This record gives sequence, C-alpha cells and structure tokens, in this order.
Amino acid sequence: MREAIGALPLRGITVVALEQAVAAPFATRQLADLGARIIKVERPGRGDFARDYDRRVKGLSAYFVWVNRGKESVALDLKDAADRSLLDRLLARADVFIQNLGPGAAERLGLAAATLRARHPRLITCDVSGYGTDGPYRDKKAYDLLVQCEAGLVSITGSPGSPARPGISVADVAGGMYAYTGILTALYERERTGEGSALSVSLFDALAEWMGHPYFAEAYGGAPVARSGARHPSIAPYGHYGCGDGGRVFLSVQNDREWVALCERVLRRPALARDARFADNPLRHAHDDELTAVIEERFAEHTTDGVLALLDGAGIANARLRSVAEFAAHPQLAARDRWREFGSPAGPLRGLLPPVVVAGREAAMGAVPALGEHTAAIRAEFAAPDGPGREAGRAGRG
Repeated sequence: MREAIGALPLRGITVVALEQAVAAPFATRQLADLGARIIKVERPGRGDFARDYDRRVKGLSAYFVWVNRGKESVALDLKDAADRSLLDRLLARADVFIQNLGPGAAERLGLAAATLRARHPRLITCDVSGYGTDGPYRDKKAYDLLVQCEAGLVSITGSPGSPARPGISVADVAGGMYAYTGILTALYERERTGEGSALSVSLFDALAEWMGHPYFAEAYGGAPVARSGARHPSIAPYGHYGCGDGGRVFLSVQNDREWVALCERVLRRPALARDARFADNPLRHAHDDELTAVIEERFAEHTTDGVLALLDGAGIANARLRSVAEFAAHPQLAARDRWREFGSPAGPLRGLLPPVVVAGREAAMGAVPALGEHTAAIRAEFAAPDGPGREAGRAGRG
C-alpha cells in the first residue's frame, strides 16, 4: 500500500530557493519529491530563465519541467523594499535557503551565508556556484558545457577524431546531487545539534570528483586517456559490435571468467581464451581491433535478437542501443510501474518516479508551477504583522 504524501520524510521542511537554470533546481526538486515545501523565488515577468530554453513540452521548457516539479512559484522584485521584506519573512520561517545566482549576486543582495546564519542560527544555507567561493575562477561565469571543458570531461568524450559534449547536463546534475545530499546531511546534523550550517557546492568540484578514474589512469598510467567513442577506454571487450542483420549489440566482459564463457559459449572458440594476445584485460584492450574482428565475424552469423539470446544464455552482460523514444517505451519501466502523471500549466504530463524506492512510500510528484502562480497566497501567508492588507493588495504584481 502506498504511503500518503503527508507522511513523506521531509514534510514540514520549508526551502526558499533563489534558483535558476538546472543545478539548484535539480537539488530542490529532489527535496520536493520527499515532501519538502519549496518556495521558488522568481523575477516578475520572466522568471527563471530556464523557462525560455525551449517550448518542447506542450509549449513549456523541457528543462524547466524536468527540475521544477512540486514547487510554489512566487514572483518578487528584490530591489523593491516591500518584496525584499517579504523575502526576509520567508527566510525567518525557512529551514533551508539555496541560491545559485551569478558570482557575487547573493552578497550584493545581503543574502550572504554568514549574514543569514547570524540572523537565523537554525537556517541551513546552500550556495551553488560554478567554480567555488574563492580562487582565480571565483567570478568567472559558468555554464554546464563550459565547466565540463574546464574539468577535462569533454577532452575524453567523443570519438578519437572529435571531442563531444555528453548528451545530458552532467556538471549541473553532479552539482545538484551534491547540493541535495549536502542539505540532507545538514538537516540530520541540525537534529542533533540544533544549529544550522552553511554549505557551498561548485559544479567544478562536483565534476572534478566524477573525473577521478580518468585522473588516476592518466596521472599514474603514463599516457593520456584516449577518446573511445562508445567503447570503454580501459576494458575489452566492452562496446558495440555489428550483427548479421545490420544491428549492433553492446556487451561487456568484466573479468577472465566471463572472457572464457564468451569464448566457449558464444564465439565457439575455446582456444581463444588462451591466446597470448587476449590473456588478460590489459592485453585484450591493447589488441581490441583484432578482438573486435573476431567477435563480429561470429556475430555476422546471427540477427541482433539471436546475438542477444546467445549472450544472455552465456551470462554475458549486454544491451541493445535504444533511442529516447525506445527508452520511454522500455518494458522494464512499464513492468515496474515507474511512470506517473503530474500537473503543469499545460495540463497533465508523464514523468518517472525518483530512483530511490522505499517500500510503502511514493514521491509527492507535485505540479510544475506557472510563473508567480503562488504569489498571492504567499503574500497572504507571510504578510507583515502590521499590514496584511497592504501586502495582500500587492498580489497582482506576481
């Protein structure tokens, strides 16, 4: 039986988010799915600029829909004294404040972590930046692809002749996930100490952590990490191989036991397992072109489905290359009932449940807000004690 949304673990936690683009909104959407109240502060008129990235989801931005489910949108002009006063009242009752404004913007607005923490000792602040709060790149503008370049990711992605951007916003996702887990840790710590804390996460540091394997491989391996397209840079056989019907199958052999099984049960060449060229993984990788020719010679005798059946029968990990449309129709997602509907200004949309599954509980999956949709309600709820009518009367600005 699914647990009611009211019983979600972050029910009662209020997050004020002065956020835009992807990284911070991705973090707060995870919190919203766990039951936190996310009050998203946007600029009147335009709002989060990610709203304008495209119009591919019934006229809405695909990026915005993805990372802003389950939030309340309040449109505030922070240069206006009354709106700024409203933000201060929001912060006074918040558990978490997260921002990913441009370099120095939070400080100019009087929203620096030290300032807020001095005023609200239980508040958890989280600053998401491009390159960190100090150092020579502190004030450098940072967007996902640019951070990928600085972190070396693009240099190892793509084919041997051409670097490429990964197909998703890897730096934004990495930064958002570390902000999310950092906030959860800070909430846990506050339960024990009664004190909030100030967190900072940079996209560069987050992606630098994810670059650990290529760093160690190159720093201690004596040679640069080469771009390998859709093949693995250090394991073989691990990649795509042509079949007799023109299709391609991906497979992965992770150890010598699997290599023997591939030779005996799929390739039907048991002696190949003892070939000096392929005696261990480093040798197989060094002779990958020769190995690919051997594998594709055998696969040419079968259809794609036939090859997949052979690999499954031998216990060799494999996959078929699916398009995004084929992924959306994936039988595993359907069989596990992973799709849900959620609301939006354009009507119902379909999206996936969050990846962490807890027995008897389901994520909130709230609606994507229209710009300023909750401004009037927020003004009324957080009205100044000496002038509720004055605050409520400004509701039309949102």
